[in-house]
Amino acid sequence: RPTSYPQDAPRGPVVAVANEFSGSDGDIVNAAIKALGIGPVVGVRTWGGVIGIDSRYRLVDGTLITQPKYAFWLEGYGWGVENHGVDPDVEVPQRPQDHAAGRDPQLDEAITLALAALDETPAKTPPSLP
Repeated sequence: RPTSYPQDAPRGPVVAVANEFSGSDGDIVNAAIKALGIGPVVGVRTWGGVIGIDSRYRLVDGTLITQPKYAFWLEGYGWGVENHGVDPDVEVPQRPQDHAAGRDPQLDEAITLALAALDETPAKTPPSLP
């Protein structure tokens, strides 16, 4: 039976969820989703920390020195994700009261958008074998 490649690739609409704790790859993936038009990003701005570090030199007291080494550049963003983050398409804050009550308004909004997108554009099914 035919399958997607990669096998876990989504066959329908994609909605990403991001918040202020999304950093590094969380910044990069959300920036790429927006730049490639894959789907909307829901939540709040990511924290904007995409430059990676290496711990390269050990000091005489046993500690390490780190230095910035790996940067990130994306068409449409340039270097702008660093120190700013990725702004969501749909801003949905999650207040401490929501967390304390077990509510996740960001996820709720993402589900609402995904279901609406599925109504508009149903998920594709693989073709039948010849």
